[in-house]
Amino acid sequence: MIRFEKVSKAYPGQARPALNSLSIDIQKGEFVFLVGQSGSGKSTALKLMLREQRPTTGRVYVAGKEINRLAGWKVPRLRRQVGTIFQDFRLLANKTVAENVAFAMQVTGHSNREIRQRVPETLELVGLDGKGDRMPDELSGGEQQRVAVARAFINRPMILIADEPTGNLDPGNTVGIMRLLDRINRSGTTIVMATHDVQMVDQMRKRVIELEHGHLVRDQVQGGYGAQF
Repeated sequence: MIRFEKVSKAYPGQARPALNSLSIDIQKGEFVFLVGQSGSGKSTALKLMLREQRPTTGRVYVAGKEINRLAGWKVPRLRRQVGTIFQDFRLLANKTVAENVAFAMQVTGHSNREIRQRVPETLELVGLDGKGDRMPDELSGGEQQRVAVARAFINRPMILIADEPTGNLDPGNTVGIMRLLDRINRSGTTIVMATHDVQMVDQMRKRVIELEHGHLVRDQVQGGYGAQF
């Protein structure tokens, strides 16, 4: 589903590359944590997966396509297969919960009938049934992140990329979001999640890819099965 083949990425003016000959292979349906200290290369790896950056050398494949060779006009089509969740929610403050989630379908050309059917279903999935008319500032941080998850998942992407999605949440809301992501993963969606939360990674017992100064230093599946929250 995602493959890096000897990928390096160097930025102008930096003493060392952000990624250095990184090779990883993530299969369909996996849940993978991407961990490492600040400056380890996590953010660069995610940007390459989304084609926000191109590698200096090496090849990046997403959903079977070598995306560094992908024509610019094909990039939006690729991104429809990849949902994204961020630490800071990035909700549209002037739109309701339902409108925020529907927006992701509108920009990909779905009909109003499809939107009216799928938005309530997805809000129920993420535990926000009955809150579609609320504004984002009327919700707690955990609820806002659930809206962000709903928006990322509304188009049923093959891949979900989450960049520190629990970084602004308290422990209770972190547990709720991780249970939700685990449920989405069990439905068949591949999830790649960057995080600094070592305790949560250990409890989830999924595959862990650790980077250090752009190098792969660990790639292992934690013992046991499924979330332990």
